[in-house]
Amino acid sequence: MANKNLNWKEVEKLLNLAFEEDIGSGDVTTESIFPEDDICRAVIKCKEDGILAGLPVARAVFEKIGSLSGWKELKNDGESISSGDLIVEIEGTSRQVLTGERLALNIMQRLSGIATYTSKFVKVVEGLEVKIVDTRKTIPGFRTLSKYAVEVGGGHNHRMGLYDGVLIKDNHIKQAGSIKNAVDLVEKKAGSEFKIEVETTNLEQVEAALQAGADIIMLDNMSDEMMKQAVNLIGNKALIEASGGINLQRVRQVAEIGVDIISIGALTHSAMALDLSLDML
Repeated sequence: MANKNLNWKEVEKLLNLAFEEDIGSGDVTTESIFPEDDICRAVIKCKEDGILAGLPVARAVFEKIGSLSGWKELKNDGESISSGDLIVEIEGTSRQVLTGERLALNIMQRLSGIATYTSKFVKVVEGLEVKIVDTRKTIPGFRTLSKYAVEVGGGHNHRMGLYDGVLIKDNHIKQAGSIKNAVDLVEKKAGSEFKIEVETTNLEQVEAALQAGADIIMLDNMSDEMMKQAVNLIGNKALIEASGGINLQRVRQVAEIGVDIISIGALTHSAMALDLSLDML
């Protein structure tokens, strides 16, 4: 599991790519209109209700262009924000603020959308001992920030990538010949370093994963009735993760079945960006 502190090394990589993509050799429009020393004041404000995320990264965008003369945060990441709320007051050069505007907003809108959507799932299962977690279904290059936003919204992170967790999926099993073969091979290579998770789609596979000694068993795209049977079969012998087709309408009834973890790809691949704007004063 990742922690909520941003990985600034990864953020810097993303910003370098974003600057090359968006700014390139310079902002032709802004640099044509404003001299280097022209100073402006601006605010970022919210245009719909949600959970704020990405403010530290937005500041990093502007400061990558040049030192700000003023940055006053009126809200913090993780706070609920409402339409009309002012989020931050900015003072800097017109070139700096206008050149960084779209990139800063893109990041904040995306992350706030993920945090907002995640918080809705977390709220629905409130009071139950279950974790809402993300998946690897993220935009390439944006994973660190996406998973940060999930945590800001009250969720948890699954593995960051292929390098920090074991998840034996259907195609692994097909190529290995069986769940037991796949688990045995992983145990020989990496079993002492990682917990072993196995994806299952039916009760026979659940039984095979148990017999193979899986630490975590994923119940993938199962009906509620089959999931109940699987939970009874597993008991306390492994952690239980539910995944596949779980939306806001279904998530609580899945949680009430008794799973430990619910993984939801939609947290990062289907969250709508939160509407924010930057206005000059």
